[in-house]
Order: sequence, then structure tokens, then C-alpha cells
Amino acid sequence: MDETTRGWINGFVGVLIFSGSLPATRVAVMDFDPVFLTVARAAIAGVMGLALLLMFHEKRPARSDLVSLVIVALGVVVGFPLLTALALQYITSAHSIVFIGLLPLSTAIFAVLRGGERPGPAFWLFSCIGSALVVGFAVVQGIAAAPIGDLLMLAAIIVCGLGYAEGAKLSRTLGGWQVISWALALSLPLTVGLALYTWPVSFAGVSEPAWIGLIYVSLFSMLIGFVFWYRGLAQGGIAAVGQLQLLQPFFGLALSASLLHEQVSPLMIAVTVAVVACVAGAKKFAK
Repeated sequence: MDETTRGWINGFVGVLIFSGSLPATRVAVMDFDPVFLTVARAAIAGVMGLALLLMFHEKRPARSDLVSLVIVALGVVVGFPLLTALALQYITSAHSIVFIGLLPLSTAIFAVLRGGERPGPAFWLFSCIGSALVVGFAVVQGIAAAPIGDLLMLAAIIVCGLGYAEGAKLSRTLGGWQVISWALALSLPLTVGLALYTWPVSFAGVSEPAWIGLIYVSLFSMLIGFVFWYRGLAQGGIAAVGQLQLLQPFFGLALSASLLHEQVSPLMIAVTVAVVACVAGAKKFAK
């Protein structure tokens, strides 16, 4: 099995794990404050990441890597989780998941700006078509009905794409799980401090599903998923493997329907299938 194939497999596993993030966040914010949820999940994952770094005696990042690690931390440790948690107070997880279809385009743009990749014109065509389908769906569904939620999701997509591209570039030298672990570890003073500051007066009203949601986003969304995702992006190319994120709405919508009993309309399914069809075209012309 060649390096590119391994990259696509690792990337696919990462997407599967990330697909549960928004439904789990939706459940968690029903009982947890969004800010507390954001810093708590990062703090829990940070403790786990730091333990792994110490256990395997990983070397410290070079001073030149610190800026990139800060960008990763701001993008995927704090920015994306906080913005999505805030957005899910206004929109359903099924609606928010469709915005994930914009992530491949965002990641590809930052792959050019930060990763030095140069996909061909046809690649951009397929990527833009997929993104246009997602935006069109949001407009048809009535984007004015919850403009704050949609704007927060768009901001989340931008910072996440930057964090993905920056982390993938850095993982070429540091390693996939090491990058997210160091970013989480560097964020610990902030995330632990804010978690203590926003600590709820009581957890008596927190339901079991909310606890499960917190555990999932802390361990899987914040740490384990990135082990596969950053490795996949580094092995198969940031822009190319990043297109696998177009599959994430499909898996996420299935989870929203089965676990949260949210309505998934025929239009949602049609748009998702069309967006997924763009993966093949984008993959073919990625290089």
C-alpha cells in the first residue's frame, strides 16, 4: 500500500470520527454552557495529550514551530469548538452539519496559502461546486431564519480550515498525533483556567446524554480524530484528502436522524449526495 492510499484511509477514519462531533455538541449544549463545554473538552483532551507526550518521551517542538502550534490551537482547539457550540444554540445539528461541506474548500485554500500546494483548475471547479451546493441549500432552507447561527458556522469553517492546513503542514515533521497533543498541551493553562472560571454551580441538572456528548467531543473529536486526520492530510496531500470532508455531512445527517430524531429532508439527502459526488472529481484533479 503506497503512502497516498494510506493517507486516504487515515483521512476517512478521521472524517468518520469527526462526523459525530456536531450531534454530540448539540446534545451537550442542551445542558452545558457553550463556553464551558469548549474549554472543558479542550482541557480534558489536553491532559490526555500531555500524558501521551510524556509517556512516549516526545521531543519538544522547535521554537520555529510555536507559531504554527498557536495557529492550530486557535483554529481547532478553541475557535471551531466554541463557534460551533454557540451556533448550535440557534440552529439544529442537521442544519449545521451541511456547512461542513464548506470545509474542503476552506482547507484547500489554506493548503495553498500555508502548505504550498498547487491543485489544478479542475480541482477548484469541483471543490467550488460542492461548496456552492452547500451554500445554496442553506439559502433555500431560510438562512435569514437564524442568521447568527449560520454566520457563526461560516466563521467556524474558516478558522477550522486554517487549523487543519497548518496542523497538516506541521505534522510532516512532528507527526500527526504529536501536533494536536502539543497544541492541546500549550492551551492547557488557558483552557483549565477558563474551565474553572466557568465551572457550573451544580451538575445536578446535566443529563446522561449531555455527559456522553462531552466525553465524545473531548476524547474523539478533540484528540483521537486528529491522530488519523493530520496523518492522512500529511500522507495524501492537504487539498486532496481534505475533500473527504464532503462525506462528513452524509454521516452526520445519519447520526442526527438516528440519535437526535431530527428531521432530514429529501433536499438534505439530495444535496449531500451531489456534494459527495464532487469528491471523486476533486480527488482526480488534486495534483
